[in-house]
Amino acid sequence: MYIGSTDTRGLMHCVWEIIDNGVDEALGGFAHRVEVTLHPDDSVEVYDDGRGIPTDKEPKTGLPGVEVVATKLHAGGKFGGGSYVATGGLHGVGLSVVNALSSRMDIDVDRSPTGQGISFRRGVPGVFDADGPGAGFTERSGLTRKGKRVAKGRTGTRIRFWPDRQIFTKDARFELEGLIGRARQTAYIVPGLEMVVRDLRGPELFEEKIRHDGGIAEFADALSHGEPVTDVVRITGTDTFTETVPLLDEQGHMVPQDVDRELTVDIAVRWDTGYDTEMRSFVNVIATPHGGTHVAGFEAALTKTFNDAMRATKALKVNDDDVIKDDILEGMTSIVTVRLAEPQFEGQTKEVLGTPAVRGAVRKIVATQLKDFLTSSKRAEKAQAKALMEKVVGASKTRIAARQHKETQRRKNALESSTMPAKLFDCRSSDNERTELFIVEGDSAMGTAKAARNSEFQALLPIRGKILNVQKASIGDVLKNTECASIIQVVGAGSGRTFDLDARRYGRIILMADADADGAHIRTLLATLFFKYMPDLVADGRIYSAVPPLHRIEISNPKKGQDKYVYTYSDAELQRKLAELKKKNVRWKDPVQRYKGLGEMDAGQLAETTMDPRHRTLRRLTVDDAAQASEVFELLMGSDVGPRKDFIVNNAYEVDVEALDA
Repeated sequence: MYIGSTDTRGLMHCVWEIIDNGVDEALGGFAHRVEVTLHPDDSVEVYDDGRGIPTDKEPKTGLPGVEVVATKLHAGGKFGGGSYVATGGLHGVGLSVVNALSSRMDIDVDRSPTGQGISFRRGVPGVFDADGPGAGFTERSGLTRKGKRVAKGRTGTRIRFWPDRQIFTKDARFELEGLIGRARQTAYIVPGLEMVVRDLRGPELFEEKIRHDGGIAEFADALSHGEPVTDVVRITGTDTFTETVPLLDEQGHMVPQDVDRELTVDIAVRWDTGYDTEMRSFVNVIATPHGGTHVAGFEAALTKTFNDAMRATKALKVNDDDVIKDDILEGMTSIVTVRLAEPQFEGQTKEVLGTPAVRGAVRKIVATQLKDFLTSSKRAEKAQAKALMEKVVGASKTRIAARQHKETQRRKNALESSTMPAKLFDCRSSDNERTELFIVEGDSAMGTAKAARNSEFQALLPIRGKILNVQKASIGDVLKNTECASIIQVVGAGSGRTFDLDARRYGRIILMADADADGAHIRTLLATLFFKYMPDLVADGRIYSAVPPLHRIEISNPKKGQDKYVYTYSDAELQRKLAELKKKNVRWKDPVQRYKGLGEMDAGQLAETTMDPRHRTLRRLTVDDAAQASEVFELLMGSDVGPRKDFIVNNAYEVDVEALDA
């Protein structure tokens, strides 16, 4: 329950408990050096030059203080407002827990005039008749060993324990790398403390001394890897709160009592140009990898303070969404440390701080000092704050764009798999080499085309007016557009990267619009859609343009075998045909009919001239040079107006004014 597991993780937790006792002395200003030694006989020794565990008799029990803290739960100096203001130990149970889980523990205390010691076997005090945990043992209370003389003013504690292998798994072992990492981290948190790690288990002595006088600012610099956007910003402060805790009364009963607590907050934070977030949090000297109320308060203050400051400095415009925590955390390296007496943890392994009052206190301190930095009028800080806020706004816009892209992709996938639109008049055949899809502009033309088609293999999809110019629209706008979405859906082969030519539902796609300028514009917009989002259809020669007639000449008295109606497809062709009829003395009714749209034809005329494969004319859209075609589409249909204007101006004189349909 206390150490989390009986494997390597639990074994290392025992080491942390002993180390933390020494670090607690350093936090109080009494120790300057902590040494950890891994011995070849499966034991660990931890020494600190702090005040030394008391060896005087404790009045309530009559036992030496060192025996009390090693055998009684909640007996440490940290409980009930005792020796320490801030500690990292296990609620006063750390040493006694490790003692109970050890086949042997030796504790030696240096206090003038002589050192004294005591030994335990699985938590029971006594005397060993030799070295190692397997030696003979006699139970006996009280201090059992006298050491050499101790110089005046010199103090310290040396604890060596052998883990009980009846409890820990066979493969549980002390990890040197983890020990060094923890020592390095502790040296950052307690500036000026020297951590020494020795490993005597190998063929050669390993020893590393670690000391960081720069504290958590140096820690933040070491963790950050990208180019700095800001210097390390230090946020420090203290606050007080009242906490109700259980304390032992004279009769040994637990009674609730209000205790005033002091909270010290020390945070180092900096931002770089990267995208990763490095956040380390500590309570006293204990790492809290899963955060807790101190991290919650820090993050809450970050979000609100950034939004308030960015609104005030106009870094966020009126219509911009608020930034969220993830935008601010991008590229942030932070060390969040708090110190308080008797911290409450969620779970005995202390991975999450649970003291509720810490959240509000941290939030208040961070909000005040971070706002001062973000709105500072000092030249250096002002420039850094501006660069930081621009970075956060950029991260916010990127996040929103990514979300929109994801929603677009979902809409697109749903579009490609959903049922066909109701306005589609499908054909009966499923042979997609034979089938044809006519994309018809206009409701009036649709009625005629429906009667004129061969429903066995010709399908009709009506569109209303001019569709979206997809060359200068986002994929999201394209899929929101009803007409474009319907076309992609009906073709059934997807779009963009997901397009699959073999999945198409029709062998030919035929664009059928009026023969006037508006019809030409509609065909151009449709061609743009297919070339940008379904280019394989164009490359495979499956996109066609229907060629409806522009004029109808009605012969007055057709001879036997002569057609009553003659169709022409351009003004030049009309003039040639009239000249030819006049030369042959064939008379026609004036005026010659000029079609304004497909809807002016009846079903027979439309079938004969435009839809019946036996009589119609189709123009296939082809691509000889895809890159050049892409450039032309971008020039004529893209977002950049300047090149298109130049193109029109430079080629205006080549237009035949007489041929304009105006």
